[in-house]
Amino acid sequence: MPNNRFASIADRDAIEAQMPWSERDVPVTVYEQITRTRNRHGSRNAISFQLFSDPGAKAETLTWTQFHAQVTQAANLFRSLGVNEGDTVAYILPTINETAIALFGAMTAGVVNPVNPLLEPEKIAGILRETKAKVVVTLRSFPKTDVAQKVAEAVGNAPDVRTVLEIDLLRYMSPPKSWIVPFIRPKNPVHHTARVLDFNAEMARQPADHLTFDLAGNDRVCAYFHTGGTTGTPKVAQHKASGLLYNGWLGGELLFSPEDIILCPLPLFHVFAAYPVMMASLCSGAHVVFPTPQGYRGDGVFDNFWKLVERWQATFMFTVPTALSALMQRKVNADISTLRNGFSGSAALPVELYKRFEQATGVAIVEGYGLTEATCLVSANPVDGEKKIGSVGIPFPYTDVRILNLAANGDINHECAVDQVGEICVSSPGIYEGSTYTEEAKNLGLFAQGRYLRTGDLGRIDADGYLWITGRAKDLIIRGGHNIDPAMIEEALLSHPAVAFAGAIGQPDATAGELPCAYVELVSDARTSTRELMEHAAERIAERAAVPKYIEILPELPKTAVGKIFKPDLRRLAIARVFDGLFKEEGLNARVAEVFEDKKRGLVARIERTGDVNDAAVSHALGAFTVPWDWA
Repeated sequence: MPNNRFASIADRDAIEAQMPWSERDVPVTVYEQITRTRNRHGSRNAISFQLFSDPGAKAETLTWTQFHAQVTQAANLFRSLGVNEGDTVAYILPTINETAIALFGAMTAGVVNPVNPLLEPEKIAGILRETKAKVVVTLRSFPKTDVAQKVAEAVGNAPDVRTVLEIDLLRYMSPPKSWIVPFIRPKNPVHHTARVLDFNAEMARQPADHLTFDLAGNDRVCAYFHTGGTTGTPKVAQHKASGLLYNGWLGGELLFSPEDIILCPLPLFHVFAAYPVMMASLCSGAHVVFPTPQGYRGDGVFDNFWKLVERWQATFMFTVPTALSALMQRKVNADISTLRNGFSGSAALPVELYKRFEQATGVAIVEGYGLTEATCLVSANPVDGEKKIGSVGIPFPYTDVRILNLAANGDINHECAVDQVGEICVSSPGIYEGSTYTEEAKNLGLFAQGRYLRTGDLGRIDADGYLWITGRAKDLIIRGGHNIDPAMIEEALLSHPAVAFAGAIGQPDATAGELPCAYVELVSDARTSTRELMEHAAERIAERAAVPKYIEILPELPKTAVGKIFKPDLRRLAIARVFDGLFKEEGLNARVAEVFEDKKRGLVARIERTGDVNDAAVSHALGAFTVPWDWA
């Protein structure tokens, strides 16, 4: 069991009352925490990885002693390649055991920079230049993945990279498949002058029982995580060791025990898996299982998911709403009696999906809230306490959440009362005050009172202290947990000679939460078609996820008094269109009478009966969406 009970606001306050955060027995460096875990739980399993999703597939498991040894070797390797404190090691990898080793080895020797391998080469290169990466860890060319090819191109445009360390997935395969790979391995033309070495071979040359360098005993920046999703210009957030260890401490104290087994098909280039999962398991001694390099995107993962829970005797699962939706399309076909909790993040969880999951599994989903800029964790519904469906729970110990009414220049007008909506602002040990981003200009205006991180999210705190997110001050489109910058879509459409104005928003979607769509106003007397605009946009938007699924030409876009496109009105149009289309498809006698703004809930659809209709069927259909609704 975790060391402290976290079931209510009173429990949270009791933990804070034990002592100030500064007096907690938390190490200064992450490597020291790995050493503590090795000393306490050395023979226990730390991480496991299986290349294929079949529940009987070959898997590799490392104990905490073995994990400590390999992290030590990786840190020594990076230092031997000229990586000192302040120097950057980037990894562009799917999720395999080496990814976790690179994560902790790089932050021990210097600064780790996880990069999303789904990004296009120019975006990867941009991040490598921003972080001044000296070393890149990635895959060797392998069938059915283009990671190696994209990285080879990106490194050619990142002049600071001196060494590329490659990992060959072949070592995870067994005959006869392993015999075939050398014959079908794709070629990878080199676009750069960096040295290319074998990661595992070079690591094996290093000592595993001690660091070859003196570990500085001070808190410092040890990680760079890019934020901004798969589209838009990524910003790079700086994470200090103290912030990582705070996230790990929360997991070790409040969530996990050494006996827990965590099934995590989430990517280690994202803070969700790196901190609430890996750091929390590190601080608790729990065991993390990574199924397939692509996680939930891997072949057969959804079909085999419940059998994987049974194989590993998993007690916790980490997920996102889109993955839960896919899982609920499959029967629970295995013994999952060990499963106690599921954690969902990245986007709002529809009420109907929450209920369906609990009914199918007997397990209640814990919804939480975090963000890259805060080194992740901010709040969560208590594992053993009341879970308010639709809320993101109680702020964690030592995290101070304020709902502020802010002036245009960022000054505080006033702190919002109970249930009054304002901007969510956060102070915690996970926040690097004043220096959240590597680019100094992006930190201007980011903090209220110089202390509270402005999240850009709108929300409220109810009378019981639970946090509710009601909207986004930022206009990001969140598709399946990935952030899409609407500016990219708008710029592509505005490059068409017939388009005068373009507004991109996220339209509701039962599977992805939101899908990008766009509304355009044409130049006077110009003519074009939505099909032509679709093709025009698709040719100019580099990321497939950002290509709009729907485009509509309006006589005039709604605008503010100063001529800015008023996106709430576009969202109203999209909600009405999507819901009315659903009613027609399902044969339900209902329509959207209006979409209005509620101070607590944001935009709300008011549904009108147009004939005899099964109210329960309407509730079920709309329960798959996160948009709130009422009967007229």
